[in-house]
Amino acid sequence: MADDTETPEGDDTGADVGHDLDAERTTAPMSDYSSRAVLTGSVVALVGAAIAFGIPLLAVGI
Repeated sequence: MADDTETPEGDDTGADVGHDLDAERTTAPMSDYSSRAVLTGSVVALVGAAIAFGIPLLAVGI
């Protein structure tokens, strides 16, 4: 029985499609971000918290 997890030599995998394989690897926490990005994320988090907690509280009638 063949091992289905193996990929034939020369096949393109999803891991390297559209990526520069020669570039140094970076992850999101290492990427630069601006104060505007932090503000946007904070606003989105506050709106999400208001929706997540506000709607149930209004439905209960508190």
